[in-house]
Amino acid sequence: MKYDYVKLKNKIDKCKNYKFDSLDNFNITNFETIKISKKKSSSERILDFLNKVENPYLFKVKNRVVLISFSDSGIKADDCLINVIKKMQ
Repeated sequence: MKYDYVKLKNKIDKCKNYKFDSLDNFNITNFETIKISKKKSSSERILDFLNKVENPYLFKVKNRVVLISFSDSGIKADDCLINVIKKMQ
């Protein structure tokens, strides 16, 4: 699959400053409906996700709205996600 990197970068730039209070005006993708092959490399899976989701920072998982944001704290995204999952269990 070929990727339009300029289009993906524009999507990320547009979506990264999305405000949660604007929720009514945005089509939220249900994460569970996104199909991505596990046979692809991690980079290709990320690119597939970016292609398939309306907003990579905002999506639904099991009827919960997830809004992702990042800070300059130096903490890796993986570590943040693992901590969130641990707190939910």
